[in-house]
Amino acid sequence: MPANVLWTPQDGTRFDVVVVGSGSAALAAALTAADGGASVLILEKSHRIGGTSAMSGAGTWIPNNHHAKAAGIPDSEEEALAYLHSASPAGWDQHEAELWGSFVRNAPDLLQFLEAKTPLRFELLSEPDPMAEREGGKAQGRMLSPYALSRRILGPLAGKLRRSTLPHIFTYGDMIALDPYHHPIRAGLKRLPVLIERVLTDTRGQGSALMTGLLKGCIDHGCRLGLGIGAKDLVLDDTGAVIGVKLDDGITIEARRGVVLATGGFEWNPALFEQHFPGGAERIGSPRANTGDGQLMAKRAGAKLDRMDQANVHPCLPTIYEGKLHGLPMTFQAEPCAIVVNARGVRFASEYDYNLGEALDRRDPATGKPANLPAWVIADSTFLTRSLPFRWYALKHKGWIRKAPTLRTLARKIGVPTDALEATVARYNHFARAGHDEDFHRGETVWERYKSKGGKGPYPNPAMAPIEKPPFIALSLNRSVLGTKGGARTNARGQVLRVDDSVIPGLYCAGNAMANPIGTRALGAGTTIGPCMTWGYICGKSLLADNR
Repeated sequence: MPANVLWTPQDGTRFDVVVVGSGSAALAAALTAADGGASVLILEKSHRIGGTSAMSGAGTWIPNNHHAKAAGIPDSEEEALAYLHSASPAGWDQHEAELWGSFVRNAPDLLQFLEAKTPLRFELLSEPDPMAEREGGKAQGRMLSPYALSRRILGPLAGKLRRSTLPHIFTYGDMIALDPYHHPIRAGLKRLPVLIERVLTDTRGQGSALMTGLLKGCIDHGCRLGLGIGAKDLVLDDTGAVIGVKLDDGITIEARRGVVLATGGFEWNPALFEQHFPGGAERIGSPRANTGDGQLMAKRAGAKLDRMDQANVHPCLPTIYEGKLHGLPMTFQAEPCAIVVNARGVRFASEYDYNLGEALDRRDPATGKPANLPAWVIADSTFLTRSLPFRWYALKHKGWIRKAPTLRTLARKIGVPTDALEATVARYNHFARAGHDEDFHRGETVWERYKSKGGKGPYPNPAMAPIEKPPFIALSLNRSVLGTKGGARTNARGQVLRVDDSVIPGLYCAGNAMANPIGTRALGAGTTIGPCMTWGYICGKSLLADNR
């Protein structure tokens, strides 16, 4: 590692580009700008590098990519755009079509750029689009994730990389092939020599590999890193253009060509989160540094904030992170012998649907509050035998598992109407024996068939089995969040817009700090990382082209 990577204000306060944040969107922007010859400073207010991206599984959704082409899987810009239009919520195309087009054009170039300019190499995965049946959807070819990398290539900065709650000793590909959530011992034995080598060489996959590669690329291209240094505000000139950043200690850094805000979401800002997500969250799975700094700075600079009610809503197990209760993303509810019901004791979505989080977050038009919360996983005793890791993590939340000898007793324990719950379970059990979910078609879509393909048993649909073996159990399954996805409204070049849609010169935004054109409804299992990095890449290119 070059001796001058870490920056302090004593080292000078003039740069071409200042990037606020150190997640995947931030480092993609920094790398792109630095590769184009700009001097770049990356500011990270915490003492850990990588943001939410470093904690993630690093599923990377990139349509029309070169790895799919090499594998003989056809795709095109036209098909990707058709999918974005057909799978997104109604009316979103009126505001997001231009941004979707920019993403689809730039995403394949970003992937090739990363593999050319960093040690990152991406693996094509077998996962389908969650709504592959929609126009333009694909059963394979758009999901990738990085191969494992040794953190030692970062030198002393390796110890500063943010750690994850997920088992990054495995790659995303390993997680798919081995299923350590259900078979941890078998998975460990099958990869034992590889896992030993990874431990000895400090090699990791998923978000650790992604951020190791991105950071190494930034270091090699001369980027400077201000670690533990927070940005307090943006500096504007007399015309309203952004010309720098003011730090928490009052020092001003000049940004000759522009500032990129890539500070992540605002899920750890209680007041702001409650404003846009009434009722709060059961668990949060991102770093506690995500307090909406970028959104608030942009607003003070005159930016229009939009999509503030959107988030990556995903089931989370309880875990401990940095000494505090935290969320670990895991679709633990997707078991054959389990259903999810709302406070009325009725199902409201397929439990295997990748976008179950959208259903959990669905708002009552009259009150703006979640319509299906509180929600509960209802299962029988078989559920507790299916995953040893589940039992381990459940211990982190004392009293989370509630048991009863009958469904009626269980319903009374959780405050759900007894007759409704019994009727719901009886109806589901009928569907399970018949092999067809008449209400939500569980296990029938391309995605749900893929996720349940390992299921075994005497019933015709591997995603379904009757709930009938006492004791019966209930687990709360309320809204858990991996990151909000609202912020400054941008144009297709990543430039931040004012309320009147005019451009704020010198200000760019990417990732979860922007009004993300892919909101709560996930269009791919990696529709956070891939688009976020692409928007960082777009911001970097725009900065270079604007050449103030």
